[in-house]
Amino acid sequence: MTTRPEAVDRAADRAAEFDAFYAATAKRLVATVYAMTGDLAEAEDAVQEAYVRAWQRWERLTRAGDPLPWVRTVASRLAISAWRRTRSRLRAQFRHGVAADVPELSPDRVALVEALRELPPQQRQAVVLHHLLDLPVEQVAEETGTSNGAVRTRLSRARKALGARLSDVTDTTDTTDTTAFTAEGAAHHG
Repeated sequence: MTTRPEAVDRAADRAAEFDAFYAATAKRLVATVYAMTGDLAEAEDAVQEAYVRAWQRWERLTRAGDPLPWVRTVASRLAISAWRRTRSRLRAQFRHGVAADVPELSPDRVALVEALRELPPQQRQAVVLHHLLDLPVEQVAEETGTSNGAVRTRLSRARKALGARLSDVTDTTDTTDTTAFTAEGAAHHG
């Protein structure tokens, strides 16, 4: 069986388009999911799986418009599912200890990660999408399947909770690590 040159060209074009999409969006998406989970390895795994799933549906996703919201939603859902398995991993870590090569985090970054972890998942997701990705409330509502009012309520409650949790940290330190959860700062964390 011979392949027609047009089909080969279309497949190459799709692959190039996907590669460009991945290169342009993967780093920031890892940073986004990392901000939601506080676990870089989990974020990387969830994002990688989301891109695999996107590639499997690439033609349909690109016909529907921008594939990034779909990939971000899948990565977020995968990460949230992973949270449910985290307890057994943490227990194993406590039994066997932490790896010696784990880098130190700044006190501000640790405080922010801990404060985000204490938020309910829906509030954490709203904060990350709106404040860290600068998505408008309407787009956050669309991606999370909720109303604009629900997103605003989640953001308001999350801001209040984060403000209370983080005020102690800012009172005890003179400098703030402003790169803690920028796309570049979180992606470079390792």
